[in-house]
Amino acid sequence: MTLQRMLLKTINLKYIIKSFIYASLGILSIYTVSAQEIIIEEEDIKQQDTIKVSKRLKVDGVAAVIGDYILLDSDLDREIEQIKASGGSVEGVSRCELFGSMLESKLYAHHAIQDSIVVNELQIRSQIDQQINAFLQSTNGSMAELLEFYNKDSEQSLREEMFEINKNQSLAGQMQQKVIQDIEVTPEEVREFFNSLDKDERPVFGTELKVAQIVVIPEVTEEAKQEVINRLKEYKADVEENGASFTTKVLFYTDDTASKRTGGKYTLNRKQPRMVKEFRDVAFSLQEGEISEPFETEFGYHIIWLEKIRGQEYDVRHILLRPEVTQESIQAAKDKIDKVRESVVDGTLTFAEAAREFSDETETKFEGGQLTNPTTQDFNFELTKMDPELYTQIQDLKDGEISPVLQDQDRINQIKFKIITVTDRIDEHEADFSRDYLKIKRLALQEKQFKAIEKWQKEKIMDTYIKINGEYRDCDYKSNWLKK
Repeated sequence: MTLQRMLLKTINLKYIIKSFIYASLGILSIYTVSAQEIIIEEEDIKQQDTIKVSKRLKVDGVAAVIGDYILLDSDLDREIEQIKASGGSVEGVSRCELFGSMLESKLYAHHAIQDSIVVNELQIRSQIDQQINAFLQSTNGSMAELLEFYNKDSEQSLREEMFEINKNQSLAGQMQQKVIQDIEVTPEEVREFFNSLDKDERPVFGTELKVAQIVVIPEVTEEAKQEVINRLKEYKADVEENGASFTTKVLFYTDDTASKRTGGKYTLNRKQPRMVKEFRDVAFSLQEGEISEPFETEFGYHIIWLEKIRGQEYDVRHILLRPEVTQESIQAAKDKIDKVRESVVDGTLTFAEAAREFSDETETKFEGGQLTNPTTQDFNFELTKMDPELYTQIQDLKDGEISPVLQDQDRINQIKFKIITVTDRIDEHEADFSRDYLKIKRLALQEKQFKAIEKWQKEKIMDTYIKINGEYRDCDYKSNWLKK
């Protein structure tokens, strides 16, 4: 419910009801490595069957039990420190409100497990790598400081804890999505929602821009592709014929920084919904102990070693190599986009025509280069909510002006060139039903989703073992955690 409530309450100033809680928690989710997660049965808690649990309970009391999860007294304090450390603020937010949010997260994660929801381990480990890199950048690369902050004696133990926390965040998010995935609104429901708002309650939409871009990506030569294919074949042969270590080769050669520290290891599950198709298909076609032939994905070229099969789970290790982009290719791309920009500026081509003819970005070229807002799925970007990097690139542009050639990169391309223009601007205004129908529809849908989640939470609280201890029994929760 946290996410949906945040979405519902932040569109209009009239709707901002406790939104600072969720904004803070939204920041936290980027960097969080918070409360220890222990998934055990209630009987195990009472019997203290595990050394890990019993040691912690001796020095730290149980604040709450939610299904298979526990929250310790220290967890809330740590949560607050995490928010502050990641640049958030808890000013005006009570401890009870934060604790209630933590209870929600555990309730979702618990029922996600009951519903056999699985997580994408590949994605989680990549996310952990990004989180650690972000922290190290903010601390000038001090891993020692990071370990001290989280009271860990090794990077591996930190990564293990981060994995559990990120996993349970993923479970909670997927559980929320499952609750609302089939909810839709009819045009009549949208109209009823809009008409139910008093005039002074109607949302005010901030200034919005439509942005288009043309992207040129340096071409990778066939020679460069064949070179990495040959190298991967050599690694495969060395392991199979000479007994070389696949893991060692990962550590020396892979371009996948997310998995390098784990020796290229990922655990795949056949039920995982999000996975690069080519990688998935090859992994599940192998026999245990077999190494694949080199194959291509959008990230480059891989070989996979299927280390072990455990039921539905496949432990694999892989080596990724990205073909080198030559200086000649880079210069050719730069020359190309310079000429494209000249053609647009002198009026030989419109920006949309140039995008359709010359852009290498398939997601935008057939729309005349128009960028799609990933949140709203339309072409409008609200100025105050725009991605900071994109905002930096367009902030000084007048409507219709073409930017200088910009050098950029993304998760697939190490280098690319682009030009950007602002194609339209809509000034801040009060919601108008016909003009802003899609935005109002989203609000109506979010309201309906919010009510569905509220109903689900109310029912699940009553169906789940929940015990709140100590001072937290005195909190005035919005949800019925105390089952009164």
